[in-house]
Amino acid sequence: MYKVEIKTYSGAPVNYNEVLRYSGAKKSDENLKTLIDDCFSECEKEKAVGFAVCFTETPVSVKNDETDFSVFTLKSKNLATALHGAKSALIFACTIGMSIDRLIKKYTEIDPVRALILQALGAERVETFIDLFIADYEKSRGIKLSPRFSAGYGDLSLAAQRDIFNLLNPQKHLGLTLNDSLLMSPSKSVTAFAGINGACDNKERNCKNCAKFNCDYRR
Repeated sequence: MYKVEIKTYSGAPVNYNEVLRYSGAKKSDENLKTLIDDCFSECEKEKAVGFAVCFTETPVSVKNDETDFSVFTLKSKNLATALHGAKSALIFACTIGMSIDRLIKKYTEIDPVRALILQALGAERVETFIDLFIADYEKSRGIKLSPRFSAGYGDLSLAAQRDIFNLLNPQKHLGLTLNDSLLMSPSKSVTAFAGINGACDNKERNCKNCAKFNCDYRR
């Protein structure tokens, strides 16, 4: 079994444009910015803006539409394309925790607008911290990672979550669980693969290079 490492992050500034995008707001104003700041302050008070990630590296071998990680094999043309040329892969699971889910639930009935902003802030937080983790990982190891690829993207079955959870045991390391419907709890969590020094490393990490075409947040 591969060694699983854990890192935590906190204190990253809020990307207001991303919060607005995730909330579906067409434009910003002072009232909306104030609401975002207020929601962020409440998240800080409730310790709902931290980030924890567990991860490991495995060998990877791609043949046709099958990708062998030595501990499991996944069939997906899109994943095989994403990891083409890589000899190893980073596999990680991350979360910003349960506290923000509690806040969202609290406000869903009494203040739906605030609940919406908290949902958007949670999405922005997890994406911001993933970007920090990826940048740190590349710098510390002197490598380049391909754009991350998650279960449920393109033709990769969501059932791949089971393999990731069996490998990383994020329930033990992060308190992150997977239910029978393959949904994660806390909800603001991500699992993903990324190729190390593979053929796709020069791809820009943005929506046009993402295989999740039905994503609500696609630019």
